[in-house]
Amino acid sequence: MTVVRMTRMGRKKKPFYRIVVTDSRKRRDGGWIESIGYYNPVSVEKELRLDKERLNYWLSVGAQMSPTVTRLASK
Repeated sequence: MTVVRMTRMGRKKKPFYRIVVTDSRKRRDGGWIESIGYYNPVSVEKELRLDKERLNYWLSVGAQMSPTVTRLASK
């Protein structure tokens, strides 16, 4: 199954997440199909950038969103 979830980037104590489309059987930081946004919780305004058009495309072809991405996308 294809899933939209976050993969961790950045260094220790300074996380930075990419929102990616990947196969659900892959590891969290394993390979991914497409990167559709990012989330930076460390910045002052907790920066979130998400390509809604690509997200809607992946949802239309059957991808599932992780609970965390669902919460962030609804903001």
